Amino acid sequence: MRPLRIALLGAGRIGSFHAATLARTDGVGDILIADADPPRAAALAARTGAKALDSPEEAFEAGVDAVVIATATASHADLITRAARAGLPAFCEKPIAVDLPGTARALAEAERAGTLLQIGFQRRFDAGYRAAREALRAGRLGRVHTIRAVTSDPAPPPAEFLPLSGGLFRDCMVHDFDTVRWLTGREVTEVYARGTDAGAPAFREHGDVDTACALLTLDDGTLVSATATRYNGAGYDVRTELCGDRDQWAVGLDARTPLTSAEPTGPGGPEHPWPGFLERFESAYRAELDAFVRAVRGALDSPCPGREGLNALLIAEACELSRRENRPVAPAEPAAAAGLG
Repeated sequence: MRPLRIALLGAGRIGSFHAATLARTDGVGDILIADADPPRAAALAARTGAKALDSPEEAFEAGVDAVVIATATASHADLITRAARAGLPAFCEKPIAVDLPGTARALAEAERAGTLLQIGFQRRFDAGYRAAREALRAGRLGRVHTIRAVTSDPAPPPAEFLPLSGGLFRDCMVHDFDTVRWLTGREVTEVYARGTDAGAPAFREHGDVDTACALLTLDDGTLVSATATRYNGAGYDVRTELCGDRDQWAVGLDARTPLTSAEPTGPGGPEHPWPGFLERFESAYRAELDAFVRAVRGALDSPCPGREGLNALLIAEACELSRRENRPVAPAEPAAAAGLG
């Protein structure tokens, strides 16, 4: 079977990481890189032995076998649509779009075309999360009654990113929402969310929050607390605790977790805490692109289909509505408001 010819759209931080990963992935041959900033695409292509294109649009006329979308969020839905209409499998970093109508339209295009679409929820490919999922599904924890999810960035993103991000629930905590559904196989029936904007003025200016907490109720009664902040000076911290009546498991608790015990005999803070998401999930990012390549070849189904992006976004939308109106919200409510049934 000949090597795949893949177009990578986006040459920023995550695009650069994906370019290096694709260059080392079995089954990948030519890599064509395009970006809204052509010199940036050319520089990345030179570093990775790829070929630079003049624009993302050119990729759909370049005779590629698949596309990897790592561009700015606002362009995702259009590029997914272009890929579908060209009959091309696509991997896309989350989100599909920052709103429900845009997400639904892009999904409809991919489903109408019958093309493969994989969404970049990389935690599904992390060794710790996968082990916890297997343990939970095998019944080793017994009845799981409580789940606690933590996502903490070491510092806020640039102020100019905030109006484009969709907000803390859609940009950051959406990973936790997807992970909870994937780990448990259950659906979220109700959320209650709060947030604060006590940090930089840019959060208030754009109607966003820098710290948030959400209580999720699953369809079997399991309670989930999910917290996130843009201000965790100790380092990058992503953890999930699964608490059952037989055992408790923690994902993300290792020698680099930026957490200091207050106990006299407890561990101190790590010498080299995780600095960011690329370092913390390096292996997971590599595994998800390897899975995408194998799915393009027909060796497996998409491990994170496009609909999963919509399902997680519905929970994020419910949380944002709950935060604004200070009331419990079912994910079915924003779905109905968007005409999704």
